[in-house]
Amino acid sequence: MGLNNRLQIGDVSNNGQVEIVDEDRLCYLVRSTSKGATGLRTISKSLLEEYVNYWSEHSDATSESARQALSGRSEIDKYEYGYTSTLSVMAQMVLQSTHKVKNNVSSLPRQQIFYGAPGTGKSFTINQKIKGEDVIRTTFHPDSDYSSFVGAYKPTTREITMRDLSGHPVIEHAQILTEEKIVYEFVPQAFLQAYIAAWEKYATCDEGNPQRQFLVIEEINRGNCAQIFGDLFQLLDRNDRGFSDYPVKADSDMRRYLAKAFKDQSIRQAGAINSLYGGRDVVSEVLEGNILLLPSNLFIWATMNTSDQSLFPIDSAFKRRWDWSYMPISDAKKGYVIDVAGSQYDWWQFLEEINKKIESTTNSEDKKLGYFFCKAHGGVISAETFVGKVVFYLWNDVFKDFDLVGPIFDDTVEGGKLTFAKFYTEGEMKTKVRAEKVAQFLGNLGLTPVEESEEEYNGQAENTDDSENPRATWSVSERKRYDFWEAFLAYAQKNDDFKTYFGGTKKAGKDHWKNFYVSGADFYMSVVLKLWERAIALQVYFDRTTDTYYHLADQKKDIEAEMDTTYEWRENPEKKSSTIVERIDDIDFDDKEHWSTIFDLIITRILRMREVFVKYSKQQ
Repeated sequence: MGLNNRLQIGDVSNNGQVEIVDEDRLCYLVRSTSKGATGLRTISKSLLEEYVNYWSEHSDATSESARQALSGRSEIDKYEYGYTSTLSVMAQMVLQSTHKVKNNVSSLPRQQIFYGAPGTGKSFTINQKIKGEDVIRTTFHPDSDYSSFVGAYKPTTREITMRDLSGHPVIEHAQILTEEKIVYEFVPQAFLQAYIAAWEKYATCDEGNPQRQFLVIEEINRGNCAQIFGDLFQLLDRNDRGFSDYPVKADSDMRRYLAKAFKDQSIRQAGAINSLYGGRDVVSEVLEGNILLLPSNLFIWATMNTSDQSLFPIDSAFKRRWDWSYMPISDAKKGYVIDVAGSQYDWWQFLEEINKKIESTTNSEDKKLGYFFCKAHGGVISAETFVGKVVFYLWNDVFKDFDLVGPIFDDTVEGGKLTFAKFYTEGEMKTKVRAEKVAQFLGNLGLTPVEESEEEYNGQAENTDDSENPRATWSVSERKRYDFWEAFLAYAQKNDDFKTYFGGTKKAGKDHWKNFYVSGADFYMSVVLKLWERAIALQVYFDRTTDTYYHLADQKKDIEAEMDTTYEWRENPEKKSSTIVERIDDIDFDDKEHWSTIFDLIITRILRMREVFVKYSKQQ
């Protein structure tokens, strides 16, 4: 029977007697504890395999009977057979898996802070990661202290028996009377609740893998961490197994409460845990309430808004005891829109533009807005919510010390600056948001309503802009289109077939379409970008509906079968034009790294469309 690497570094026997410290191809380095003495021993894997084979056939054997049976069987140094007790324990670890193995509990950081700009989804991310786990949650604030985080004596009401002056219960109508009195009791708070729950999970666990317990601290830097954690600070130093390196002595009040909470509890893995502390019986000390020691299944995770980092700075000693997970500002692709008097503006576009302004003005990323800064109801952020939360934050917290410098704050209608007061009506008991000012502010950022930016192509003329710096006046959508077309046209020129059939170099533009003419045909090809719908439309376009269109329509079934798609065939009586449209959805226009995939798709389909529609237009 081969060992098959069934013992790993860090494995500990259930009785705590044996721990695998290191290994190489031939041997294990083992820390063995017996009768209070601890030492390191080198155990050959070949010899261990002999013991494993023996114990697999003699389950009722003893370590001494194993030594007598196996001694002298091989050329292995006979001195090692003197380690028979250790070898027997290791053999049982292999055969019965009575050792604490590494598992997914230790794969997660035990102390982790998720930090980033407001609205980046820090709490949401934690909730997703620990979904289904036991969680105790608290929030730090400037008045948080040790007692509100750990626990303290507090007045509580308790129903007690009424007694007369002699101390006897008062009885009326054969009933003992009771009354509620205020008494002082030790009341555990979030930390102690999680601490007790974690150790209780160890007590109910047979061996190996206790259930995880999470303590989540929201807004950790809004409180004074040094004051709140106090001497618990040193518990955050964890060893490789996830337990506190340095236990902390509990005060008398806490000790009494913990002893009561852990009464009659026992930890089956006490031996394995105690072995981490040189044989010191720390488990008994924990259950008696004498010390505090974080167990390996207690995870403390927190969130931190970088915009609040100056409230209570976290010192470097505290920081280094945590893993830090940065939450970047990114498009959550929820499709949120800002509704302003019926016109809808893209929320992500707004964030992109305002965050550029925040960074250029403040030279900092701390005040930027994340995607979930504002809650959308049904995907819509109302103008009232936008002004009350977003505009107020920008004017009051971000730009208040910068005198609203820049054209985005200009009031081009009434003159002067767009002060916060201008977003509300004046002289009324009940204030009302002025939608026109919200639209003006968004327009200053270069945003246009979604419905205005998503036009169909119906033969309109291409836009030309000969100004010295045209991009300065373009909307966000127009800039994105220009960048896409510029990259696409440069890429397409590398395709010989594309160059052959659609001619020389075209000029990039801000329009949402680009036309490609077909020599000798009374139709041409159009590629239409639908940024907000995350789609592309590939069109065969007729400026005038001709017999060719009807001829192709008669062969609709054969054309669609050959192209392996379904087209939308439509006539526009008003313009006397016709369009045959193939729509491609789920296009990520923001993923520039993979634009080449989109470009290849467009080039392949448009070349194929040209080939097939020209062929069928010529068939009579």
